[in-house]
Amino acid sequence: MDVKDIFSYDWSYLLPEFIILGFATLLSLLDLFAGKRLGKQVIGWLSLVGVVLAAVFVFVNVNTLDKPYSYMADMIRIDDYGNAFKLLFLGGTAFALLISLSYLKKGEVQHSGEYYYLLLTGLLGAMVMASSADLITLFVGLELLSLSSYILVGLRKKSLQSNESAFKYVVSGGIATAITLFGMSYIYGLTGTTHIYEISMRLAEAGMAGYQFLVYVAYAFLVVGLAFKISAAPFHMWTPDVYQGAPTPITAFLAVVSKAAGFSLLFRVVMISFFNVTDGVGRFFFQEGSLYLGLMAAASMIIGNTMAIRQTNVKRMMAYSGIAQAGYLLVPFVPPTTLFFSEVIFYLFAYLLVSFGAFAVIMVVAQEQQTEDLKGFAGLYHRSPIMAVAMSIFLLSLAGIPVTAGFFGKFYLFMGALAQENYWLSAIMIVTSVISYYYYFGIIRQMYMRPGTTEARLAVPKGIWVFVLVMAVATVFFGAFPGLVTDYVQTHFNPSFDFGNMLPPNFQ
Repeated sequence: MDVKDIFSYDWSYLLPEFIILGFATLLSLLDLFAGKRLGKQVIGWLSLVGVVLAAVFVFVNVNTLDKPYSYMADMIRIDDYGNAFKLLFLGGTAFALLISLSYLKKGEVQHSGEYYYLLLTGLLGAMVMASSADLITLFVGLELLSLSSYILVGLRKKSLQSNESAFKYVVSGGIATAITLFGMSYIYGLTGTTHIYEISMRLAEAGMAGYQFLVYVAYAFLVVGLAFKISAAPFHMWTPDVYQGAPTPITAFLAVVSKAAGFSLLFRVVMISFFNVTDGVGRFFFQEGSLYLGLMAAASMIIGNTMAIRQTNVKRMMAYSGIAQAGYLLVPFVPPTTLFFSEVIFYLFAYLLVSFGAFAVIMVVAQEQQTEDLKGFAGLYHRSPIMAVAMSIFLLSLAGIPVTAGFFGKFYLFMGALAQENYWLSAIMIVTSVISYYYYFGIIRQMYMRPGTTEARLAVPKGIWVFVLVMAVATVFFGAFPGLVTDYVQTHFNPSFDFGNMLPPNFQ
Protein backbone atom coordinates (compact mmCIF):
# COMPACT_ATOMS: atom_id res chain seq x y z
CA MET A 1 0.00 0.00 0.00
CA ASP A 2 1.55 3.32 -1.09
CA VAL A 3 1.87 6.06 1.50
CA LYS A 4 -0.15 9.15 0.61
CA ASP A 5 0.30 12.61 2.13
CA ILE A 6 -2.58 14.90 3.02
CA PHE A 7 -2.10 16.99 -0.13
CA SER A 8 -2.84 13.98 -2.35
CA TYR A 9 -6.51 13.91 -1.38
CA ASP A 10 -9.41 15.91 -2.70
CA TRP A 11 -10.72 17.26 0.60
CA SER A 12 -13.76 18.93 -0.92
CA TYR A 13 -15.85 15.79 -0.31
CA LEU A 14 -15.34 16.25 3.45
CA LEU A 15 -16.54 19.86 3.45
CA PRO A 16 -19.81 19.00 5.30
CA GLU A 17 -17.84 17.53 8.22
CA PHE A 18 -15.32 20.38 8.17
CA ILE A 19 -18.12 22.95 8.24
CA ILE A 20 -19.82 21.36 11.25
CA LEU A 21 -16.45 21.02 13.05
CA GLY A 22 -15.53 24.61 12.24
CA PHE A 23 -18.87 26.03 13.39
CA ALA A 24 -18.78 24.00 16.62
CA THR A 25 -15.26 25.26 17.38
CA LEU A 26 -15.94 28.89 16.45
CA LEU A 27 -19.24 29.02 18.34
CA SER A 28 -17.63 27.62 21.48
CA LEU A 29 -14.98 30.37 21.30
CA LEU A 30 -17.62 32.98 20.48
CA ASP A 31 -19.70 31.90 23.47
CA LEU A 32 -16.63 32.02 25.72
CA PHE A 33 -15.46 35.51 24.75
CA ALA A 34 -18.59 37.31 23.55
CA GLY A 35 -21.53 35.20 24.69
CA LYS A 36 -23.02 37.81 27.03
CA ARG A 37 -22.81 40.62 24.46
CA LEU A 38 -24.20 38.62 21.55
CA GLY A 39 -26.87 36.60 23.34
CA LYS A 40 -27.48 32.88 23.16
CA GLN A 41 -30.09 33.15 20.39
CA VAL A 42 -27.40 34.39 18.00
CA ILE A 43 -25.36 31.24 18.67
CA GLY A 44 -28.46 29.15 17.97
CA TRP A 45 -29.11 30.85 14.64
CA LEU A 46 -25.44 30.57 13.65
CA SER A 47 -25.57 26.85 14.46
CA LEU A 48 -28.55 26.54 12.13
CA VAL A 49 -26.63 28.38 9.40
CA GLY A 50 -23.77 25.88 9.78
CA VAL A 51 -26.14 22.91 9.46
CA VAL A 52 -27.83 24.33 6.35
CA LEU A 53 -24.45 25.11 4.76
CA ALA A 54 -23.24 21.56 5.43
CA ALA A 55 -26.45 20.17 3.90
CA VAL A 56 -25.81 22.19 0.73
CA PHE A 57 -22.40 20.57 0.31
CA VAL A 58 -23.84 17.10 0.95
CA PHE A 59 -26.22 17.73 -1.96
CA VAL A 60 -23.21 18.82 -4.02
CA ASN A 61 -21.52 15.52 -3.19
CA VAL A 62 -24.67 13.61 -4.16
CA ASN A 63 -24.72 15.24 -7.58
CA THR A 64 -20.96 15.12 -8.30
CA LEU A 65 -19.74 11.86 -6.71
CA ASP A 66 -19.86 8.95 -9.16
CA LYS A 67 -17.88 6.39 -7.16
CA PRO A 68 -16.93 6.03 -3.46
CA TYR A 69 -13.99 8.20 -2.43
CA SER A 70 -11.82 7.23 0.53
CA TYR A 71 -9.45 8.95 2.93
CA MET A 72 -6.69 7.62 5.17
CA ALA A 73 -6.44 4.08 3.78
CA ASP A 74 -10.23 3.92 3.43
CA MET A 75 -10.95 4.65 7.09
CA ILE A 76 -13.38 7.35 5.93
CA ARG A 77 -15.47 6.60 2.86
CA ILE A 78 -17.63 9.17 1.09
CA ASP A 79 -20.38 7.33 -0.80
CA ASP A 80 -24.08 7.40 -1.58
CA TYR A 81 -24.90 5.37 1.50
CA GLY A 82 -23.27 7.87 3.87
CA ASN A 83 -24.68 10.89 2.03
CA ALA A 84 -28.25 9.59 2.37
CA PHE A 85 -27.92 9.22 6.13
CA LYS A 86 -26.11 12.56 6.46
CA LEU A 87 -29.10 14.33 4.94
CA LEU A 88 -31.32 12.72 7.59
CA PHE A 89 -28.91 13.73 10.37
CA LEU A 90 -28.63 17.31 9.13
CA GLY A 91 -32.39 17.63 8.72
CA GLY A 92 -33.02 16.25 12.21
CA THR A 93 -30.43 18.54 13.81
CA ALA A 94 -31.85 21.57 11.97
CA PHE A 95 -35.33 20.72 13.30
CA ALA A 96 -33.90 20.26 16.82
CA LEU A 97 -32.24 23.68 16.62
CA LEU A 98 -35.45 25.32 15.39
CA ILE A 99 -37.58 24.09 18.27
CA SER A 100 -34.72 24.69 20.73
CA LEU A 101 -34.74 28.43 19.93
CA SER A 102 -38.21 28.60 21.50
CA TYR A 103 -37.58 26.03 24.24
CA LEU A 104 -34.51 27.75 25.68
CA LYS A 105 -36.35 31.04 26.17
CA LYS A 106 -38.05 29.48 29.22
CA GLY A 107 -34.71 29.34 31.06
CA GLU A 108 -34.75 25.64 31.95
CA VAL A 109 -31.24 25.26 30.49
CA GLN A 110 -28.79 27.76 31.93
CA HIS A 111 -25.85 27.00 29.66
CA SER A 112 -27.60 27.42 26.33
CA GLY A 113 -24.39 28.20 24.45
CA GLU A 114 -23.01 24.76 25.23
CA TYR A 115 -26.39 23.32 24.29
CA TYR A 116 -26.10 24.51 20.70
CA TYR A 117 -22.55 23.49 19.90
CA LEU A 118 -22.92 20.17 21.69
CA LEU A 119 -25.72 19.46 19.22
CA LEU A 120 -23.21 20.18 16.45
CA THR A 121 -20.57 17.86 17.92
CA GLY A 122 -23.20 15.12 18.28
CA LEU A 123 -24.15 15.70 14.64
CA LEU A 124 -20.49 15.45 13.63
CA GLY A 125 -20.20 12.11 15.42
CA ALA A 126 -23.24 10.80 13.56
CA MET A 127 -21.80 11.95 10.22
CA VAL A 128 -18.48 10.23 10.95
CA MET A 129 -20.38 7.03 11.80
CA ALA A 130 -22.20 7.14 8.46
CA SER A 131 -18.93 7.54 6.53
CA SER A 132 -16.80 5.09 8.49
CA ALA A 133 -15.33 2.12 6.64
CA ASP A 134 -13.12 1.13 9.58
CA LEU A 135 -13.95 0.03 13.12
CA ILE A 136 -11.63 2.68 14.59
CA THR A 137 -13.25 5.71 12.95
CA LEU A 138 -16.64 4.10 13.51
CA PHE A 139 -15.98 3.92 17.23
CA VAL A 140 -14.65 7.52 17.33
CA GLY A 141 -17.86 8.75 15.71
CA LEU A 142 -19.99 6.63 18.03
CA GLU A 143 -18.29 8.02 21.14
CA LEU A 144 -18.45 11.61 19.90
CA LEU A 145 -22.20 11.28 19.45
CA SER A 146 -22.60 9.42 22.75
CA LEU A 147 -20.59 11.82 24.90
CA SER A 148 -22.40 14.83 23.42
CA SER A 149 -25.75 13.11 24.09
CA TYR A 150 -24.83 12.31 27.71
CA ILE A 151 -24.15 15.99 28.42
CA LEU A 152 -27.18 17.27 26.51
CA VAL A 153 -29.52 14.99 28.48
CA GLY A 154 -28.21 16.41 31.79
CA LEU A 155 -28.13 20.11 30.89
CA ARG A 156 -31.18 20.87 33.05
CA LYS A 157 -28.91 20.91 36.07
CA LYS A 158 -31.58 21.98 38.56
CA SER A 159 -33.87 19.10 37.60
CA LEU A 160 -33.34 15.95 39.66
CA GLN A 161 -35.14 13.97 36.97
CA SER A 162 -32.70 15.22 34.34
CA ASN A 163 -29.73 14.42 36.57
CA GLU A 164 -31.03 10.90 37.19
CA SER A 165 -31.65 10.23 33.50
CA ALA A 166 -28.19 11.52 32.52
CA PHE A 167 -26.56 9.28 35.14
CA LYS A 168 -28.50 6.23 33.93
CA TYR A 169 -27.63 7.08 30.34
CA VAL A 170 -23.90 7.36 31.09
CA VAL A 171 -23.78 4.09 33.04
CA SER A 172 -25.82 2.05 30.57
CA GLY A 173 -24.04 3.69 27.63
CA GLY A 174 -20.66 2.82 29.14
CA ILE A 175 -21.70 -0.81 29.47
CA ALA A 176 -22.91 -0.88 25.87
CA THR A 177 -19.64 0.68 24.72
CA ALA A 178 -17.66 -2.00 26.56
CA ILE A 179 -19.73 -4.76 24.95
CA THR A 180 -19.25 -3.18 21.50
CA LEU A 181 -15.49 -2.96 22.01
CA PHE A 182 -15.41 -6.55 23.21
CA GLY A 183 -17.07 -7.68 19.98
CA MET A 184 -14.70 -5.51 17.92
CA SER A 185 -11.68 -7.01 19.71
CA TYR A 186 -12.82 -10.50 18.70
CA ILE A 187 -13.25 -9.35 15.10
CA TYR A 188 -9.77 -7.87 15.04
CA GLY A 189 -8.31 -10.98 16.65
CA LEU A 190 -9.94 -13.21 14.05
CA THR A 191 -9.15 -11.10 10.99
CA GLY A 192 -6.10 -8.98 11.86
CA THR A 193 -7.78 -5.89 10.39
CA THR A 194 -10.24 -3.19 11.42
CA HIS A 195 -11.26 -2.37 7.85
CA ILE A 196 -14.92 -3.27 7.39
CA TYR A 197 -14.60 -4.28 3.74
CA GLU A 198 -11.57 -6.50 4.40
CA ILE A 199 -13.19 -8.11 7.43
CA SER A 200 -15.78 -9.83 5.22
CA MET A 201 -13.03 -11.61 3.29
CA ARG A 202 -11.00 -12.60 6.32
CA LEU A 203 -13.98 -13.78 8.37
CA ALA A 204 -14.51 -16.42 5.69
CA GLU A 205 -10.93 -17.58 6.21
CA ALA A 206 -11.41 -17.63 9.99
CA GLY A 207 -14.56 -19.70 9.61
CA MET A 208 -12.86 -22.19 7.32
CA ALA A 209 -9.97 -22.45 9.80
CA GLY A 210 -12.33 -23.72 12.50
CA TYR A 211 -13.13 -20.49 14.33
CA GLN A 212 -16.78 -20.30 13.40
CA PHE A 213 -17.95 -20.22 17.02
CA LEU A 214 -15.76 -17.20 17.78
CA VAL A 215 -17.09 -15.46 14.65
CA TYR A 216 -20.61 -15.98 15.97
CA VAL A 217 -19.57 -14.66 19.41
CA ALA A 218 -18.09 -11.53 17.84
CA TYR A 219 -21.29 -10.99 15.86
CA ALA A 220 -23.48 -11.42 18.93
CA PHE A 221 -21.52 -8.98 21.10
CA LEU A 222 -21.29 -6.37 18.35
CA VAL A 223 -25.02 -6.50 17.63
CA VAL A 224 -25.85 -6.27 21.35
CA GLY A 225 -23.75 -3.12 21.68
CA LEU A 226 -25.29 -1.53 18.61
CA ALA A 227 -28.82 -2.52 19.66
CA PHE A 228 -28.39 -0.23 22.66
CA LYS A 229 -27.85 2.75 20.38
CA ILE A 230 -31.06 2.09 18.42
CA SER A 231 -32.96 1.26 21.66
CA ALA A 232 -34.02 -2.18 20.46
CA ALA A 233 -35.38 -4.70 22.98
CA PRO A 234 -34.18 -6.24 25.20
CA PHE A 235 -31.49 -3.51 25.44
CA HIS A 236 -33.97 -0.66 25.72
CA MET A 237 -34.25 -0.09 29.47
CA TRP A 238 -32.47 3.28 29.41
CA THR A 239 -34.84 4.79 26.86
CA PRO A 240 -37.97 5.79 28.88
CA ASP A 241 -36.01 7.45 31.72
CA VAL A 242 -33.69 9.31 29.34
CA TYR A 243 -36.51 10.51 27.09
CA GLN A 244 -38.47 11.73 30.10
CA GLY A 245 -35.58 13.53 31.80
CA ALA A 246 -33.97 15.15 28.75
CA PRO A 247 -34.99 18.58 27.41
CA THR A 248 -37.76 17.95 24.89
CA PRO A 249 -35.78 19.00 21.76
CA ILE A 250 -32.98 16.66 22.88
CA THR A 251 -35.52 13.86 23.30
CA ALA A 252 -36.51 14.41 19.66
CA PHE A 253 -32.83 14.47 18.66
CA LEU A 254 -32.22 11.14 20.39
CA ALA A 255 -35.40 9.64 18.96
CA VAL A 256 -34.47 10.42 15.36
CA VAL A 257 -30.84 11.44 14.78
CA SER A 258 -29.22 9.14 17.34
CA LYS A 259 -31.43 6.22 16.30
CA ALA A 260 -30.74 6.80 12.60
CA ALA A 261 -27.00 6.99 13.35
CA GLY A 262 -27.20 3.65 15.12
CA PHE A 263 -28.92 2.12 12.10
CA SER A 264 -26.35 3.58 9.72
CA LEU A 265 -23.65 1.90 11.77
CA LEU A 266 -25.56 -1.37 12.05
CA PHE A 267 -26.19 -1.43 8.32
CA ARG A 268 -22.58 -0.76 7.41
CA VAL A 269 -21.04 -3.32 9.77
CA VAL A 270 -23.59 -6.13 9.57
CA MET A 271 -24.32 -5.88 5.84
CA ILE A 272 -20.69 -5.62 4.74
CA SER A 273 -18.64 -7.46 7.34
CA PHE A 274 -20.99 -10.36 8.08
CA PHE A 275 -23.83 -10.74 5.57
CA ASN A 276 -21.42 -10.25 2.67
CA VAL A 277 -19.22 -13.26 3.48
CA THR A 278 -19.51 -15.68 0.57
CA ASP A 279 -18.85 -19.08 2.17
CA GLY A 280 -20.81 -21.11 4.71
CA VAL A 281 -20.19 -18.53 7.42
CA GLY A 282 -21.80 -15.86 5.25
CA ARG A 283 -24.79 -18.09 4.53
CA PHE A 284 -25.23 -18.58 8.27
CA PHE A 285 -25.34 -14.85 8.92
CA PHE A 286 -27.63 -14.24 6.00
CA GLN A 287 -30.11 -16.78 7.39
CA GLU A 288 -29.64 -17.66 11.06
CA GLY A 289 -27.76 -14.41 11.81
CA SER A 290 -30.55 -12.33 10.34
CA LEU A 291 -33.01 -14.45 12.34
CA TYR A 292 -31.23 -13.18 15.47
CA LEU A 293 -32.11 -9.65 14.34
CA GLY A 294 -35.63 -10.84 13.57
CA LEU A 295 -36.14 -12.01 17.15
CA MET A 296 -34.84 -8.65 18.33
CA ALA A 297 -37.30 -6.91 15.99
CA ALA A 298 -40.20 -8.99 17.27
CA ALA A 299 -39.28 -8.32 20.92
CA SER A 300 -38.99 -4.59 20.23
CA MET A 301 -42.38 -4.39 18.54
CA ILE A 302 -44.13 -6.41 21.24
CA ILE A 303 -42.48 -4.86 24.30
CA GLY A 304 -42.54 -1.31 22.93
CA ASN A 305 -46.22 -1.29 22.02
CA THR A 306 -47.53 -3.20 25.04
CA MET A 307 -45.53 -1.16 27.57
CA ALA A 308 -46.61 2.11 25.94
CA ILE A 309 -50.24 1.30 26.83
CA ARG A 310 -49.47 1.66 30.55
CA GLN A 311 -47.77 5.05 30.32
CA THR A 312 -49.34 8.25 31.58
CA ASN A 313 -46.32 10.43 30.77
CA VAL A 314 -46.33 11.41 27.10
CA LYS A 315 -42.54 11.39 26.68
CA ARG A 316 -42.27 7.93 28.24
CA MET A 317 -45.03 6.77 25.93
CA MET A 318 -43.10 8.17 22.96
CA ALA A 319 -40.00 6.37 24.24
CA TYR A 320 -41.75 2.99 24.12
CA SER A 321 -43.18 3.97 20.74
CA GLY A 322 -39.58 4.61 19.61
CA ILE A 323 -38.59 1.13 20.80
CA ALA A 324 -41.39 -0.30 18.65
CA GLN A 325 -40.23 1.81 15.68
CA ALA A 326 -36.74 0.31 16.07
CA GLY A 327 -38.37 -3.11 15.80
CA TYR A 328 -40.15 -2.16 12.58
CA LEU A 329 -36.86 -0.87 11.13
CA LEU A 330 -35.11 -4.16 11.89
CA VAL A 331 -37.64 -6.15 9.86
CA PRO A 332 -35.90 -5.53 6.47
CA PHE A 333 -32.81 -7.29 7.84
CA VAL A 334 -34.55 -10.66 8.07
CA PRO A 335 -33.00 -11.24 5.58
CA PRO A 336 -32.27 -8.08 3.54
CA THR A 337 -34.13 -7.49 0.28
CA THR A 338 -32.85 -5.68 -2.79
CA LEU A 339 -35.00 -2.62 -1.99
CA PHE A 340 -34.42 -2.52 1.74
CA PHE A 341 -32.26 0.64 1.59
CA SER A 342 -34.96 2.82 0.02
CA GLU A 343 -37.56 1.26 2.35
CA VAL A 344 -35.57 2.15 5.47
CA ILE A 345 -34.63 5.64 4.26
CA PHE A 346 -38.28 6.45 3.54
CA TYR A 347 -39.34 5.13 6.95
CA LEU A 348 -36.67 7.22 8.70
CA PHE A 349 -37.68 10.27 6.65
CA ALA A 350 -41.34 9.86 7.65
CA TYR A 351 -40.32 9.25 11.26
CA LEU A 352 -38.21 12.43 11.15
CA LEU A 353 -41.21 14.54 10.18
CA VAL A 354 -43.73 13.11 12.63
CA SER A 355 -41.37 12.84 15.62
CA PHE A 356 -40.17 16.42 15.53
CA GLY A 357 -43.69 17.65 14.86
CA ALA A 358 -45.11 15.64 17.76
CA PHE A 359 -42.36 16.65 20.18
CA ALA A 360 -42.82 20.31 19.23
CA VAL A 361 -46.50 20.07 20.24
CA ILE A 362 -45.57 18.16 23.41
CA MET A 363 -43.04 20.87 24.28
CA VAL A 364 -45.57 23.70 23.96
CA VAL A 365 -48.30 21.88 25.90
CA ALA A 366 -45.93 20.71 28.66
CA GLN A 367 -44.46 24.19 29.17
CA GLU A 368 -47.89 25.79 29.40
CA GLN A 369 -49.55 23.09 31.53
CA GLN A 370 -46.42 22.44 33.65
CA THR A 371 -46.93 18.72 33.20
CA GLU A 372 -45.96 16.06 30.66
CA ASP A 373 -48.84 13.79 31.61
CA LEU A 374 -51.59 12.85 29.18
CA LYS A 375 -54.06 15.02 31.08
CA GLY A 376 -52.16 18.09 29.85
CA PHE A 377 -53.65 17.45 26.39
CA ALA A 378 -57.24 17.48 27.69
CA GLY A 379 -59.38 19.93 25.72
CA LEU A 380 -56.53 20.95 23.40
CA TYR A 381 -58.84 21.06 20.37
CA HIS A 382 -60.94 23.79 22.00
CA ARG A 383 -57.86 25.80 22.97
CA SER A 384 -55.83 25.41 19.76
CA PRO A 385 -57.60 23.53 16.95
CA ILE A 386 -54.62 23.69 14.60
CA MET A 387 -52.23 22.19 17.17
CA ALA A 388 -54.74 19.43 17.92
CA VAL A 389 -55.28 18.58 14.26
CA ALA A 390 -51.54 18.60 13.58
CA MET A 391 -50.89 16.34 16.58
CA SER A 392 -53.62 14.01 15.35
CA ILE A 393 -51.88 13.77 11.96
CA PHE A 394 -48.57 12.92 13.64
CA LEU A 395 -50.17 10.24 15.81
CA LEU A 396 -52.06 8.72 12.87
CA SER A 397 -48.78 8.58 10.95
CA LEU A 398 -47.01 6.84 13.84
CA ALA A 399 -49.91 4.38 13.99
CA GLY A 400 -49.63 3.75 10.23
CA ILE A 401 -53.05 5.05 9.18
CA PRO A 402 -53.62 6.07 5.52
CA VAL A 403 -53.00 8.66 4.04
CA THR A 404 -49.86 9.57 5.96
CA ALA A 405 -46.15 9.10 5.36
CA GLY A 406 -46.01 6.63 8.26
CA PHE A 407 -48.54 4.36 6.54
CA PHE A 408 -46.37 3.90 3.47
CA GLY A 409 -43.28 3.54 5.64
CA LYS A 410 -44.82 0.52 7.35
CA PHE A 411 -46.41 -0.70 4.12
CA TYR A 412 -43.03 -0.91 2.35
CA LEU A 413 -41.47 -2.78 5.27
CA PHE A 414 -44.47 -5.11 5.46
CA MET A 415 -44.35 -5.93 1.74
CA GLY A 416 -40.61 -6.51 1.98
CA ALA A 417 -41.18 -9.01 4.79
CA LEU A 418 -43.85 -10.80 2.75
CA ALA A 419 -41.49 -10.95 -0.22
CA GLN A 420 -39.02 -12.85 1.96
CA GLU A 421 -41.83 -15.09 3.27
CA ASN A 422 -41.37 -13.83 6.81
CA TYR A 423 -45.02 -14.37 7.63
CA TRP A 424 -44.42 -14.52 11.38
CA LEU A 425 -42.77 -11.07 11.41
CA SER A 426 -45.48 -9.71 9.12
CA ALA A 427 -48.13 -10.97 11.55
CA ILE A 428 -46.35 -9.38 14.50
CA MET A 429 -46.14 -6.08 12.59
CA ILE A 430 -49.91 -6.11 12.01
CA VAL A 431 -50.87 -7.14 15.55
CA THR A 432 -48.54 -4.69 17.29
CA SER A 433 -49.62 -1.87 14.96
CA VAL A 434 -53.22 -2.50 16.00
CA ILE A 435 -52.15 -2.47 19.67
CA SER A 436 -50.46 0.90 19.10
CA TYR A 437 -53.82 2.41 18.08
CA TYR A 438 -54.93 2.26 21.69
CA TYR A 439 -52.31 4.56 23.15
CA TYR A 440 -52.04 6.86 20.13
CA PHE A 441 -55.79 7.33 20.11
CA GLY A 442 -55.59 7.85 23.88
CA ILE A 443 -53.95 11.22 23.23
CA ILE A 444 -56.51 12.02 20.52
CA ARG A 445 -59.28 11.17 22.96
CA GLN A 446 -57.82 13.61 25.48
CA MET A 447 -57.60 16.40 22.91
CA TYR A 448 -61.14 16.10 21.56
CA MET A 449 -63.29 14.33 24.17
CA ARG A 450 -61.99 15.43 27.59
CA PRO A 451 -62.53 18.84 29.18
CA GLY A 452 -59.39 20.79 30.03
CA THR A 453 -58.64 22.72 33.21
CA THR A 454 -59.01 25.98 31.28
CA GLU A 455 -60.60 27.23 28.08
CA ALA A 456 -57.94 29.92 27.59
CA ARG A 457 -56.31 29.93 24.18
CA LEU A 458 -53.00 28.03 24.02
CA ALA A 459 -50.07 30.40 23.63
CA VAL A 460 -48.01 29.01 20.75
CA PRO A 461 -44.84 30.83 19.63
CA LYS A 462 -45.09 31.85 15.99
CA GLY A 463 -41.98 29.90 15.03
CA ILE A 464 -43.34 26.69 16.57
CA TRP A 465 -46.74 27.29 15.00
CA VAL A 466 -45.19 27.48 11.53
CA PHE A 467 -42.88 24.53 12.22
CA VAL A 468 -45.71 22.24 13.36
CA LEU A 469 -47.88 23.26 10.43
CA VAL A 470 -45.10 22.53 7.92
CA MET A 471 -44.40 19.12 9.49
CA ALA A 472 -48.11 18.21 9.41
CA VAL A 473 -48.53 19.28 5.77
CA ALA A 474 -45.34 17.41 4.79
CA THR A 475 -46.57 14.26 6.56
CA VAL A 476 -49.80 14.27 4.56
CA PHE A 477 -48.10 15.34 1.30
CA PHE A 478 -45.49 12.56 1.35
CA GLY A 479 -48.19 10.14 2.46
CA ALA A 480 -50.06 11.02 -0.72
CA PHE A 481 -46.93 11.01 -2.91
CA PRO A 482 -44.42 8.61 -1.32
CA GLY A 483 -42.81 7.94 -4.68
CA LEU A 484 -41.21 11.39 -4.62
CA VAL A 485 -38.88 10.17 -1.86
CA THR A 486 -38.40 6.54 -2.88
CA ASP A 487 -37.76 7.42 -6.53
CA TYR A 488 -35.24 10.08 -5.52
CA VAL A 489 -33.43 7.63 -3.26
CA GLN A 490 -33.34 4.90 -5.92
CA THR A 491 -32.20 7.39 -8.57
CA HIS A 492 -29.54 9.29 -6.64
CA PHE A 493 -28.32 6.77 -4.07
CA ASN A 494 -26.76 3.40 -4.80
CA PRO A 495 -25.55 1.91 -1.50
CA SER A 496 -23.92 -1.03 -3.33
CA PHE A 497 -23.92 -3.44 -0.41
CA ASP A 498 -22.85 -6.23 -2.71
CA PHE A 499 -19.36 -4.91 -3.47
CA GLY A 500 -17.68 -5.94 -0.24
CA ASN A 501 -14.45 -6.88 -2.03
CA MET A 502 -14.29 -3.68 -4.05
CA LEU A 503 -12.30 -0.64 -2.95
CA PRO A 504 -12.65 2.97 -4.12
CA PRO A 505 -10.53 3.88 -7.17
CA ASN A 506 -8.30 6.20 -5.11
CA PHE A 507 -7.54 3.47 -2.52
CA GLN A 508 -3.84 2.58 -2.75
